[in-house]
Amino acid sequence: MQQSVLEQMQSMGHEQVMFCTDPHTGLNAIIAIHNTTLGPSLGGTRLWNYNSHEDAITDALRLSRGMTYKSAISGLNLGGGKAVLIGDASKLKNEAYWRRYGRFVNNLGGKYITAEDVNTSSKDMEYIAMETKHVTGVPEYLGGSGDPSPVTAYGVYVGMKAACKKVYGSDSLSGKRVLVQGAGNVGRTLIDHIVEEGGKVLLSDINENNIKLVTQKHSSVEVLNNNEIFNADIDIYAPCALGASVNTDSISKLKCAIIAGAANNQLADENVHGPMLVEKGITYVPDFLINAGGIINISVEMEGYNRARAIAIVDKIYGRTLENFELAAKENIHNQLAAMRMAEKRIADIAKVKTGL
Repeated sequence: MQQSVLEQMQSMGHEQVMFCTDPHTGLNAIIAIHNTTLGPSLGGTRLWNYNSHEDAITDALRLSRGMTYKSAISGLNLGGGKAVLIGDASKLKNEAYWRRYGRFVNNLGGKYITAEDVNTSSKDMEYIAMETKHVTGVPEYLGGSGDPSPVTAYGVYVGMKAACKKVYGSDSLSGKRVLVQGAGNVGRTLIDHIVEEGGKVLLSDINENNIKLVTQKHSSVEVLNNNEIFNADIDIYAPCALGASVNTDSISKLKCAIIAGAANNQLADENVHGPMLVEKGITYVPDFLINAGGIINISVEMEGYNRARAIAIVDKIYGRTLENFELAAKENIHNQLAAMRMAEKRIADIAKVKTGL
């Protein structure tokens, strides 16, 4: 029997879920706030044509929890939240739509701060900012940090190198065969880093235009059939599209030593597939650890944006990734669980500071 929304909230530790609709603009939104112990919840707004409202709710709950862990493990004084908007981006996005959504965000009084995500942009954030101050990732010409995807990609690159250091004894990507699934803004920038270091990129994407943008720039990139990607002989798998690509079927086929990518919720079921990766000898860099560059970037914007400072904080993903591996080995647990414990310990420690208990 499927859990109710309240039961899902309770099982995952959520504080609040807000449903927002507006027939005039076609807005159907879900804002999920997971945990605000460390500070106001911050997380992007994702616009996606979900198959059902139930799928959208589940995505909002999983993504917002991931944001709590992402901020906590990155040392940020922020909690976790996420918004998912249901619908076709090509038909819905306009000024009125975003300003109506901005008013809903504003109603939360700063408990949730939004930013861009799948199918949303810094221009959309500019419209939202007309109705609320609780938004980040606005364009650079308004004093914001702009598109956070290059910094997200850099963080994934840093984490990928740390995984290579553990597995191969050297953090060089030279000669490594890396399958990048998803060539959106983050994936394309990640590919730039890999190619520049001498890595061999294999690419998969359902969007032909994304593929063209990559292959026109990098002729060495090999494009794979989407149905055959998990049969390729590779060293590293970098999921950079939607979540749950690491599942029972894909794990059984994967021929790689490392999984390190930008997608959120890469494990279809962390309790099942985390241990499966250990059994197969695949080193997994937890998603909310490695893809934290974006939230780090926009958190710096909240204090007065400084790109050099953002990059310096993102560079710490390298050492944090190695720390994660060490904890997992010490406690004989899978890497995702070790990362969750790292994040939860910081939240618990700060909660005690705040309460004096």
